Amino acid sequence: MPHRCIVIPIIWLMTSIAVFGADNSIGVWKMNFEKSSPKAAPELRKSVSIVYEAIDGGVRAMTKIEFLDGTTSPGDYTAKYDGKEYPTNLGKVDLISLRQVDANTFEIDERKKDGKRHQHGRKVISADGKTMTFTVEGADEEGKSFKAVWVYERP
Repeated sequence: MPHRCIVIPIIWLMTSIAVFGADNSIGVWKMNFEKSSPKAAPELRKSVSIVYEAIDGGVRAMTKIEFLDGTTSPGDYTAKYDGKEYPTNLGKVDLISLRQVDANTFEIDERKKDGKRHQHGRKVISADGKTMTFTVEGADEEGKSFKAVWVYERP
C-alpha cells in the first residue's frame, strides 16, 4: 500500500507535465475568410497565414498577410506561456502575453504601449487538430469596442 501512495502521484505528475507541455497550435495555419466574422476584409486580403514554432516554454509566431495588390505585411513575436508581456512586430499591437490552458486552449492579451488599442482573446484548437478558432474582443485605436472570430485551418 505505501508503494502505491508514492507511485500514483508520480504518474499523475508525469501525465500532467506531458499534457500541459504539448502545444497543438504548432504548424502552419491559413485564415478561412468565409468562416470568420466579421469577414476579415477579404476584399482587401488574398490570404492570411500564421506559422507557429515551439520554443522552450512558449511559441514563435510568424504572420503574413498577402493583399490583392501583391504586397505583403509580415509580422512576428516570440513569447513564453507565462502571462508576461513580450514585444511584437505585428503592427496593430506592440505587446503580447500568453497563457496556455491546455494543449488546445490559449489565452492571449495584446495591446499598444500607448494604450489606444487592447484586445483579449482565446485560441482553441479543434479536437481533430484541423481548425483553430481565435475569439477576440477589445477596443480599437478610436476606443470603439469590437468582437471578432477568426477561423484558421491547416493547409
